[in-house]
Amino acid sequence: MLRIVEPNSIGPASAPPARVAVGSALHLTTLPRCLAAVGLLLFFAGCSAWPDVVYEPQYHNPWPQLSKVAVLSFNNLSDEPTLDGEQVAEAYYNELQQIPGFEVVPVNVTEQAVIAHEILLEGSLDQFRAEVRRLAEALNVDVVVVGAITDYSPYYPPRMGLAVDWYAANRGFHPIPAGYGLPWGTADEEYIPSDLVREAEFELAKAQLETQTPIAPEQTPQGENANDALLAWPDPKGFAPAPPSPVRPDYLPQDKPIISQVRSYNGHDADFTEALANYFYFRDDARYGGWKSYLQRTDDFIAFCCHMHVTEMLAARGGASETRVVWRWPIDRYER
Repeated sequence: MLRIVEPNSIGPASAPPARVAVGSALHLTTLPRCLAAVGLLLFFAGCSAWPDVVYEPQYHNPWPQLSKVAVLSFNNLSDEPTLDGEQVAEAYYNELQQIPGFEVVPVNVTEQAVIAHEILLEGSLDQFRAEVRRLAEALNVDVVVVGAITDYSPYYPPRMGLAVDWYAANRGFHPIPAGYGLPWGTADEEYIPSDLVREAEFELAKAQLETQTPIAPEQTPQGENANDALLAWPDPKGFAPAPPSPVRPDYLPQDKPIISQVRSYNGHDADFTEALANYFYFRDDARYGGWKSYLQRTDDFIAFCCHMHVTEMLAARGGASETRVVWRWPIDRYER
């Protein structure tokens, strides 16, 4: 027991001393020591005691009326003659098929349909577009993807350029610009990435200036006056999908692709490698070498470039879902 003597107590006639329980005194003195011990344990344990917090992007098909897709072999326009366009089309097919909401026809089935129905993918641009839509009718798909490899080098750091057009089977569908379907005018607008805002503003400026560009009389579309001042001025409200209508919209056929996207990817770009590291993290790839090995393996590099092309196209047009937060402790099964 701990005896406490009051300062004013004198001699044996003083009052009995106050007593403090031994357990209370021990509790008050050992609690800080326990906390200090726990802190030291966490300090020496290092980062392994804390989970990794990683954000996994999620994507979906934002166009229910464009769910069934066929992919043609890509044209190789690069200086690398050994690159197979069908290999790139297979990679694009695989990445698109992983997006919820898409049903993609295998590339070999599409190529067999081209032969069986004698689809001639040549001639003038108008003839080419007509043949692409004939292929869409033969395969009973909503969209045919036509792609080209504009640049490619397998040597480190590798690089790849892709130009992809989506042609709708229904000529009544009009182009879907970057920025369409994003949460403009809502509380979530502040979370739209700045690069998407810039891309959407550029698309709007292109559409607006197209109405102000002079056209030679012989190039004026039939029924349109080259100096018509009543041309519809593209409005930012066009980025928001129209509400349901009690009647079907007017059929205004057009032959342009509904989506066109050109991108170039380079293995020494910091944003590209950061996205690659995140992509690798969720692949659970048991091969050694980490994400950097993807820059040395041709198949993996092409697959990731197609993944970037597909996801960037969807994210710019309302196809990005809420990001999934993943907590992982860095135990052995995650170390590769």
